[in-house]
Amino acid sequence: MINRLKASIASAGAVLLAVATLSGASAADSVSIRLKWLPQAQFAGIYVAKAKGFYSDAGLDAKINPGGPNINVETLVASGADTFGIASGTEGMLYAREKGLPLVCIGMSQQITPFAYVTYDTSGIKTVQDFKGKKVATWFTGTQYTLYSVLAHEHIAQSDLQIVAEPFSMQPFIDKQFDVATVTVYNELNVLKEQGVNNIKLFYPDDSGVTTQQDSIVTSEKMIKEKPAEVQAYLNATLKGWKYAFEHKSEAIDIVMAAGSGLDRKHQELMLDAIEKLMTANAGGKEGLGAIDLKSISDVQDSLVSFKALKAPVDLKAAFDTSFWAKVPLDDKKL
Repeated sequence: MINRLKASIASAGAVLLAVATLSGASAADSVSIRLKWLPQAQFAGIYVAKAKGFYSDAGLDAKINPGGPNINVETLVASGADTFGIASGTEGMLYAREKGLPLVCIGMSQQITPFAYVTYDTSGIKTVQDFKGKKVATWFTGTQYTLYSVLAHEHIAQSDLQIVAEPFSMQPFIDKQFDVATVTVYNELNVLKEQGVNNIKLFYPDDSGVTTQQDSIVTSEKMIKEKPAEVQAYLNATLKGWKYAFEHKSEAIDIVMAAGSGLDRKHQELMLDAIEKLMTANAGGKEGLGAIDLKSISDVQDSLVSFKALKAPVDLKAAFDTSFWAKVPLDDKKL
């Protein structure tokens, strides 16, 4: 009887040990995702992936960290302070690598340039060449590099105009403190329209031969080397979140509204519509969300180097790793 009791206890202990071992093996890996700005529909896919359990299903315990005007996503991710990030785009990646940051882009959210330069109809500015001698405002959060690319393509020296820091408000432009201001087509342009500012002219980087992918999905060289499966799981879940967000927009906006504070729902709906157009343009629609256009990136780099806006070419294969995107299931990235 005693022997049978001992055997029963031993058997039960073995079962408990096996259960504990399995639980430990399946425990979610804690990761952080640093955004380039505060909660809004620009990052709907990230919030959806978290809310719908796509990250947890992929074995990730994901924490979303908001960005802001004094937060540098590239530095935080490259240093390992954050695991992943939504950083600036093509130019920001090139300059980060030039500085020696071990940052790697594994996907590109926005397939075409989301920025535009706005001026009043009465400014006398008819082409980008007329930026010379003018006060041109832009954000120094990586967006300035797109302006540098445009100037390089137009054979305009940065010293030919006054480039100033733009606040995160369109009021100074409305008050005509700048001759030219930078807008995103998914946010500030809508802000101007909502305030009845329609007597404006827009200049798009693409019209100057600058097509730059933006909102790069990034991680560090260390993560890619040491935890490639985790990197793959993150990208799979993120793109799945974006696909779901575009296919269930009302629910996606609900999730974004819950993540932020003081958000205007109509403005967020307009933003998500604009983000969808940016993310499904070109290869994003043909091949799948998050595609990396190395040809476009190479063209931008050549231009920056040619006009000495970038000191020397960086190793594009080291900076932009397409292998993870290639392994994302088509059903998770193709609308």
